[in-house]
Amino acid sequence: MTPGDRVQEVYRRENRRVFATLVRLLGDFDLAEDALQSAFLAASERWPQQGVPRNPVAWLVSAGRFRAIDSLRRQRRMTPWSEAAEAAAGIADEASVYEELEDVEDDRLRLIFTCCHPSLSEEAAIAMTLREICGLSTEAIARGFLIAPTTLAQRIVRAKSKIRDARIPYEVPDRDALPARLGRVLRVIYLVFNEGHSAAQGADLMRPDLTAEAIRLARLLADLIPDPEVRGLLALLLLQDSRRRARTTASGDLVPLEAQDRTLWDRAAIAEGVSLVRQALGVHGFGSYALQAAIAAVHAEAPSSEATDWAEIVGLYDALLHREPSPVIALNRAVAVAMRDGPEAGLALIEPLLTPELLGGYHLAHAAKAELLRRAGHCDAAKSAYEASLGLARQDPEKRFLRARLAEISD
Repeated sequence: MTPGDRVQEVYRRENRRVFATLVRLLGDFDLAEDALQSAFLAASERWPQQGVPRNPVAWLVSAGRFRAIDSLRRQRRMTPWSEAAEAAAGIADEASVYEELEDVEDDRLRLIFTCCHPSLSEEAAIAMTLREICGLSTEAIARGFLIAPTTLAQRIVRAKSKIRDARIPYEVPDRDALPARLGRVLRVIYLVFNEGHSAAQGADLMRPDLTAEAIRLARLLADLIPDPEVRGLLALLLLQDSRRRARTTASGDLVPLEAQDRTLWDRAAIAEGVSLVRQALGVHGFGSYALQAAIAAVHAEAPSSEATDWAEIVGLYDALLHREPSPVIALNRAVAVAMRDGPEAGLALIEPLLTPELLGGYHLAHAAKAELLRRAGHCDAAKSAYEASLGLARQDPEKRFLRARLAEISD
């Protein structure tokens, strides 16, 4: 591998690690981003002549910090009362080389907590996480949010300004504040994964780039914070993602769980996920993510849909619903009850959920009702429920699946 290729490899693998440390050292997102680009430009110029340094990440942190300080000093000489002057004064003069990767992993963790600070809106937290930690482009994130890139860019700018003006520290909260703050971080990572696992709208069912980034962030947290809910979240993401290859046909059509080819499931991810579930449930303090992961583990270990231990799944949903009452969890429990006790039992539980205040506008609730009606032999009612779901669905593969079901019961 040539030095130039090595620069590209390090950029792909480590640029967010370097960025996170530069944010801590320089105290500003935009300044750190400029420093990051300057550092990699310097690497592309020097590494081919001088060779790749023993510690490339440390070299890049040092080079980026040095160039940022040099730039601020030049601005201070030209405009002594500018913000640049104040920033330059706040950064230590020495720009020593980092011989070791001291706190680089912790710096990424600090950045996660900063982007997910409770003073920011959830949309801003997700956008900041995707942009600053995952390194996705503003255009790619805007497509996921279904908004214009300029609108998203403005949100990110406002969030950065709020972090700067409110002097939100780049730090992991102390032990007393960690539980409340950790919950926000886990939720943002979970929402990022969900958008990748089942995109809100569009031609593709999945966005593997988002699921991979969410798993990477969850793994980073699990490595650094010994918390059962962190392990539970990582387990849940691994188990859900393990089915990715079996969830669609070669042409992109949706394949429901009971029809999936289980030989395509990622057994290594399942084994890791199941192990993490056992660890999470084996200590005090586990919560909803660990319980959801336990449900996913029962599915993952079953050789077929028919052989699934539906009684255990219903019991886990009972525990989950007690801990986190929600109509969506109640819907999922109803489907599990139907698999255990028959479709009529599930329908009796779903019907009260289909009110405007609860899940009347949720296409998957109508789809679940339609499936149970079809299994119970109520074709006319199933047709109406499928049509209601189709009218609410926004994703192309789901629409095709619902149309196919409608065609089956209309023949």
